[in-house]
Amino acid sequence: MQLKQVIIIHKAGDSQGKRCAEKCARELERRQCKVLIGPSGAKDNPYPVFLASATEAIDLAVVLGGDGTVLAAARHLAPEGIPILAVNVGGHLGFLTEPIEEFKDTEQVWDRLLEDRYAVQRRMMLEGAVFGGNRTDITPVSDRFFALNEMCVKPASADRMITSILEMEIDGEIVDQYQGDGLIVGTPTGSTGYTVSANGPILHDSLEAIAVAPICPMSLSSRPFVLPSGSVVSIWPLGDYELNTKLWMDGVLATSIWPGQRVDVRRADCQAKFIILREQYSYYQTLRNKLQWAGTRVTYSNNHRN
Repeated sequence: MQLKQVIIIHKAGDSQGKRCAEKCARELERRQCKVLIGPSGAKDNPYPVFLASATEAIDLAVVLGGDGTVLAAARHLAPEGIPILAVNVGGHLGFLTEPIEEFKDTEQVWDRLLEDRYAVQRRMMLEGAVFGGNRTDITPVSDRFFALNEMCVKPASADRMITSILEMEIDGEIVDQYQGDGLIVGTPTGSTGYTVSANGPILHDSLEAIAVAPICPMSLSSRPFVLPSGSVVSIWPLGDYELNTKLWMDGVLATSIWPGQRVDVRRADCQAKFIILREQYSYYQTLRNKLQWAGTRVTYSNNHRN
């Protein structure tokens, strides 16, 4: 990997992340690397400025924060093919990040990157857009939105809890109507996030598949299920005449959905690329630690391993 131009993003409002970002910037600049640095948060989006002001190709994005900071980075950087080194600085769960212990000696990290002593993990992304007219209309009436975890169609209101009625098609065929709090269309990466909290399946993050999970459906027959990654999931809001139904990407509002419009969600053409520094990286260890599975904390005889 070359380190000629690097962007460094830290979690907005986190002093530890800001100090770490400034330290990294000084080290990289001493190596003749051009650095752009800025905060990312609910009210801070540095990516349009970074991408527009970069004088040459961006070699790496260093993201210092938690999973929310990383999700924002993936949505903006995956379409540009920029690899992400995500480190858990000031975050909580840290499913998508390298532990801070791997980032203590940052000078050694830059050496490893320059010497290509790291792994790259590619993760599937979703693309969603709103369409109008009829089922054959293929021209979107909204921007195209990207998500690493999930696209979600559900209502939002400041003064009441709204029940949505959503009709779902898969590859043009009506599958079911859901009455409840909404519908999640998730990736394997997102299967340990909002999807699993809606009783969806956990999918290995190396898979390419789409998980569909209704949120609190009013029918016991409405179950989550898994689709091939080439499927197109179309969602039609029914009976919403007050513009309450919204499309959300990784928990962030994307756009409103007008009556008569539909949302199409499919696998994106791009993938999020994450730098892995850990030499003993294990997906299952991440599950055990982050989800605190009780079975791994029970002491029992393991004689069959002898």
